[in-house]
Amino acid sequence: MKKYYFLLFLLIFSIKLSAQQKTIISTQEPKIGKSIFGNEVKRNFSRKGDFFVMWGYNHSWYAKSDINFKGPGYDFTLRDVVAHDRQTKLTWKYLDPKSLSIPQFNFHFGYFIKDNYSISLGWDHMKYVMDIPQTVKIDGHIDPTISNPSIPTGSYAGVYNGEMLTVNPDMLTFEHTDGLNYASVELERYDDIWVPRSQRTSLTMETGIGAGLVVPRTDVRLFKVGENNYWNVAGWGISAKLGFKLYMTKALYLQNSTKVGYIDLTKIHTTGRNDVDGASQNIKYIQNYTVLGFQF
Repeated sequence: MKKYYFLLFLLIFSIKLSAQQKTIISTQEPKIGKSIFGNEVKRNFSRKGDFFVMWGYNHSWYAKSDINFKGPGYDFTLRDVVAHDRQTKLTWKYLDPKSLSIPQFNFHFGYFIKDNYSISLGWDHMKYVMDIPQTVKIDGHIDPTISNPSIPTGSYAGVYNGEMLTVNPDMLTFEHTDGLNYASVELERYDDIWVPRSQRTSLTMETGIGAGLVVPRTDVRLFKVGENNYWNVAGWGISAKLGFKLYMTKALYLQNSTKVGYIDLTKIHTTGRNDVDGASQNIKYIQNYTVLGFQF
């Protein structure tokens, strides 16, 4: 009888030991996020805990925007203003470390909180230039002299209610060219599209959302008075993005993404007399950027 008890004990012990080993193995296996492109997991490694950094350049397109200018003696809004970005010509400045911040650039640093989710801090350096001259609708009023000390407004003085007005350089130049800087926190998701057997390379889709502050350096001349103002927190922005990452190695990747965003600027500096003069504006934009990244 004791023999049977002994055999039963060995059987229970072996089952328990086997279960413990399976638990240890299962806890050591990386948790890899499922892709929306298929249920089969083709990687045996997880990105969770990795950091990444990336740098590249962007091109942006802006929807028509209303700009309100307000101060002593004036409060007027230009409707449906047309603007473009200002691309730096493709020269060695794009590769010169001393000139990396001159073109329109994107910089992001992030961390994978899960295999297929990351959080990042980013700085999108865009440029916004109002087309001058252009003809737009105008609402509001402009006195013969505005601001403090006074600035003469000449033939632009008047009360407006939707009339068409040609904006020339003697009235206004308006640029966020150093630049329209979007400092954001972004949450990203990744879905594998293609992973070869070697797993040394792969193609992944990235989607993400973000929010942050907008820190422009705005260059304005209002009736020929103004300056290239210092950077200031002028408002906030939100964004969403879709892109593709080609991992050339497990660490090095090339990425192209398209971002759509909305920016609300309420404290734009204009003439340099920041205690009396200012402007406000909402901007909708599409941005495409290409970056080179490293994951570690």
